[in-house]
Parts: sequence; C-alpha cells; structure tokens
Amino acid sequence: MVSEADIQNAVVELLRKAVVKLPADVEETIRKAYAAETDEVPKMQMKAIVDNIDLAVKMNTPMCQDTGVTIFYVTLPRNCEVDVEKGIVEGVRKATKEVPLRPNAVHPITRKNPGDNVGERMPFINWKVGNKDYIEITVMTKGAGSENMSALAMLTPSQGIKGIKEFALNTVLKAGSNPCPPTIIGMGIGGSADIAMKLAKEALLRPINQRHKDPEIAKLETELLESFNMLGIGPMGLGGKTTMLGLNIEYAFCHTASLPVAINVQCWAGRRATVRIHPDGKTAYPTHEGG
Repeated sequence: MVSEADIQNAVVELLRKAVVKLPADVEETIRKAYAAETDEVPKMQMKAIVDNIDLAVKMNTPMCQDTGVTIFYVTLPRNCEVDVEKGIVEGVRKATKEVPLRPNAVHPITRKNPGDNVGERMPFINWKVGNKDYIEITVMTKGAGSENMSALAMLTPSQGIKGIKEFALNTVLKAGSNPCPPTIIGMGIGGSADIAMKLAKEALLRPINQRHKDPEIAKLETELLESFNMLGIGPMGLGGKTTMLGLNIEYAFCHTASLPVAINVQCWAGRRATVRIHPDGKTAYPTHEGG
C-alpha cells in the first residue's frame, strides 16, 4: 500500500526532475530552433539556452533561478486511502531545501515569505478521480516572468475567430521580450472566465509536438504558431526566426452570449513532470524516462 512517505519522496524527485531537465518535446524543439537559426544574435541566444539546458543536467541543478510556484494535477484511483495532499505539501517543503527550489510563495498582501513554498492554497492542487490503480501526479513549476504576461478577454460571439486571433496577437506583442522567449502559449477558449483560464494552463501540459484531436482547433493552433513566428520578436526579444516554440489550445462549450478566451504564457523553460505511484510504492516518470 502506498504511504504518505512514498508520496513525499516521489514529489521531491518529481520536482527535481521538473526543474533540472526539460521534457523531451520541449528540449527537441529548442534544439531544432537553434539549428535552424541563421542570424548571429538570435543564434547566440539560442546557444545560451541550449548550453543552459546541458549544464543543468550535468550539474543536477535547476535550469533557472526562478523555480516558480508549484501547480499540481493529481489523478487518484477510486480506492485511494492515503493522504496525498499532505504528502505533496511535505514533499514541496522538503524539495525546497534539498533540490533546492527558490522560496517563491508569499502572502499576496503582506508579502511575507514562509521560506518553504507552502502557504494558503499553495502548492495549488487540481484533483481528478480516474480508473487506474496508480496515483498520477503532474507538476508545473510556473515562473512569474511568463505568468505575468497572461491575459483574459471576454469576447462577444460576433467577434468570433477574428477576435480570438486579434486578442492572441495583441497579447504576444504586448508581452514582447518579458516572458523570456521563445515562449510556449496555452490558450483556453470557451467555458466561463475561470474555466478559460484553467484550460489555458492545462493546455501547457500537452506536449507541444502534439496537435489537438479536434481538427478545427488543431488548424487554429498551427495558424497562430506560424503567424507568431513571423513577428520577428525572437529569442529574448532580439530578433530571429523563433518567437514561439509551441501553441496549444483547449476548449469548452460556453454560453450562447459569451466567448471567453484566455492565454497563459510560458517561457522557453516549459517545465513539467509526471510521476505514477503504483500500489506497491514503485514509481515511474513517463515525462523523464531515462533522464
């Protein structure tokens, strides 16, 4: 039977993997962008990113000093009896000291920092119940530079696809170099204001080399990605071919009189990791197997 200690230890290792090594889809896209870049200045910036990726793994240290806040997505088996939440919270505390993670979580008004990345509703945990016999935990470590560039628009149905594209373009242009491009964009379309923002962040969990199963959504993903890479913002805002590494969209049905659209911006370090904790306590890390 899985114990609270199993959860805690798995979360520490999960966070270590997340902040040290990128998932394969992100790393491969970055290396391809580096190889494709021809202009000297953006080529130099992409080389710095690639060198950073390699050094993080070699030294087993976080690839960025902003290790973000910890956002978890948990799927529980129906007969789960262990206190998963407590295991995650204690795992975050332990990882903050051992990995280490920068203590980023503060009180929003007083700015008091407890020093362990734990506070009211942080780590933030999204829950689901599944049909598997294992506990699956995915973490996204989200830095502020990119998160601060996120946006929400409550469009009208008459604005339609044109309005969605205009909002997305204006958001990317306004962000400019602030989110450490080349970026990854998660978009949420539909639902309500809160649902759209939730979908936008969840879109960042999908590998950036996988298009949406809905052909209309997949077409929009491709169109926007190609368009944004023609803007010339480039790596760190210094020009070049690659402004964006990937763009994923998730959607939900919405009210007939509403068209919510949300964008969640991620920097080039698209850090996410997943662990599966089986009933015998054994773990597997599908996002980082072999890493």
